[in-house]
Amino acid sequence: MAKPDARGGDGRGVWQGRETPFSLVPADDPLFDRRLVLSPPERRPWQRRWIVLTYTQPLHARPQRPLLRLLRGAGRRDGFVLPGVALGAARWLGYLPGDCEGIEIAAEPGFALERVGLRSSASVFAEALLKRPGRAAAALRAAVARDERRWRDSLRGACAVSPLVRYPAWKASRLFRVTPAEPKSGAQIRLVLPAPFARADAVARSVASLRAQTHQDWSLLIAWTDGAPPTNPAIDRRVLSTPWNPAATLHELGGGADLFGLLRPGDILAPDALRQLAKSAEAAAMVYADEETGGRTLRPRLKPDWSPDLALATGYVGAPALIARDFLAGLPAEPVGTPDALALTLDLAAGSAARVAHIPRILCRREPVRADPAVRALHLDRHLRTTGSPARAALHDGRLDLRWPLPDPAPPVSIIIPSRDRLDLIARVTEDVLEKTPYPALELVIVDNGSTEPAVLDLYERLRLDPRVRIEPYPHPFNFSALVNAGAQKARGDVLVLLNNDVAVLRPDWLDVLVAQAVRPEVGAVGAKLLYEDGRLQHAGVVVGLGGEAGHILRRRPADTPGHLDRLSVAHEVSGVTAACLAVAREKYQAVGGFDEETFAVDFNDIDFCLRLGARGWKTVWTPHAVLSHLESVSRGRPVGAARARFEREAAAFTGRWRDVIRHDPFYHPALSLTTFGEELE
Repeated sequence: MAKPDARGGDGRGVWQGRETPFSLVPADDPLFDRRLVLSPPERRPWQRRWIVLTYTQPLHARPQRPLLRLLRGAGRRDGFVLPGVALGAARWLGYLPGDCEGIEIAAEPGFALERVGLRSSASVFAEALLKRPGRAAAALRAAVARDERRWRDSLRGACAVSPLVRYPAWKASRLFRVTPAEPKSGAQIRLVLPAPFARADAVARSVASLRAQTHQDWSLLIAWTDGAPPTNPAIDRRVLSTPWNPAATLHELGGGADLFGLLRPGDILAPDALRQLAKSAEAAAMVYADEETGGRTLRPRLKPDWSPDLALATGYVGAPALIARDFLAGLPAEPVGTPDALALTLDLAAGSAARVAHIPRILCRREPVRADPAVRALHLDRHLRTTGSPARAALHDGRLDLRWPLPDPAPPVSIIIPSRDRLDLIARVTEDVLEKTPYPALELVIVDNGSTEPAVLDLYERLRLDPRVRIEPYPHPFNFSALVNAGAQKARGDVLVLLNNDVAVLRPDWLDVLVAQAVRPEVGAVGAKLLYEDGRLQHAGVVVGLGGEAGHILRRRPADTPGHLDRLSVAHEVSGVTAACLAVAREKYQAVGGFDEETFAVDFNDIDFCLRLGARGWKTVWTPHAVLSHLESVSRGRPVGAARARFEREAAAFTGRWRDVIRHDPFYHPALSLTTFGEELE
């Protein structure tokens, strides 16, 4: 257990680990403000062992992922992004290589290291073998291949990472008593809880959780849906009881309070929930936090930061959520109707809020309720028409999504394919584009990087007979970014679609879907659902920080995997998409200067491009409705030798440029692991 003085504000102090004492001292790097070192004179070797760090953060602080850097011999630095503190504490398991000389930590104010322990590789492997035998076997294969990074990540993925179904055990191991959030907020909060008499016991549980709140300035209106309220006396003067009035307006229900929220019978708020929500709402029209659902078997709902497309399609916001009085006053003064209609009205209204804040902490327990997607579709369609959106609600296989129409006339599109030789690839993709894609206004620009195969050159001659096709030579060393930029410079279309030569079309409407998204004023890049040849998922959007720099979420999962919060079933915001199939309006491409061919010749260029679009205010969207298969770099092969050195340079440049996004991808919860690709807890 950490000694009391170890949590001092100057970053100094001693931690007593299981076997070895440690201390924190200031670091030389201004970003890495603290350095973890061995504390003399009881110095013992820590190299080639595993270290376990347990740390906390104040409840009022956003659970930002700390950065950790291993200081190695010859000036080498290995960087890691640690899990954020979504509950009371977080934990990180890491391997200390033989030349490790120290550890540096960059964290937000209030970060406190509570425990430090050391473990042997044998004990970690034994735990991995017990918990996740498949990953333990992968670690053995990596050890034989002398692949330290894969060996390390396989063991970490087995021991430190938990699937979402093991949430109760994960939660129990991370509960830690933390100082209540400060500072306080003086906001008045009005909550409305519609309920039938039959749920009186559940209502009582909700009231009990409110009475335990650290924020005391709240009132609750229990609106009984089946008549006059029970005659039982109120147990708290802040609790009012009345029959449900379908003719009431939102403004009347809000009661003039600063913040307004809706509860369901049985909702149980964490003791500090209202205080955290009220404080975060000071600069927002709406604020929401995470929740857990279920009875004996709890499941977390770890929500992204504000993701309006996902929110409209799935209603992921849920509880707890509060709406500011000024925003509430701007909503139509119409009768609320039924409680379900009220919930949908509030849910859909959030899409027009100027600023929505998210607290990535679990602040509510809620009983699961399955909503009728057909009812939501009707409300969503009415909302879209009222707000003037061209999108429409669409139900498919019981799931709701937004569909954006293709403009009439369809904008001209330039499909840019960098390629070299490989007749089997370029012949297939050109046939798919020209014969299987019934888009009315497209051109195909093949940027050839020095093909010499006679069969490919013959194909080019035949393709030139098609007025939709142009072959543009690029006789220079391979630079994917330069190839893409060269194609974009020659393209005539209003929308550019980057397409790898190892891609095959699986649905003929793929281009319509991408273009309909790309022409939205608020959208920058658009990515497609890509599958491996065996039908498993290859690309469903990119999480920045996953795997170290950026990675494809849920890769190698079944193609119909819905993902957490069902987000893979709908089009939604992501931080990046792969250039294997990427659509973007030409004017937006040019506005950010295209791909960075100087810094990212081969890798990370597409994610860097998406993030630069995001910095200009254009979001990136992934859609499951444009479906293609992708062999993933089959035409390039794996980086070795000089190519590996180039990859490491580009990876270092990417982490240097986008360090803040790596610490917090807004669409990937900080409690989820960046070690594995399967939406797992760490």
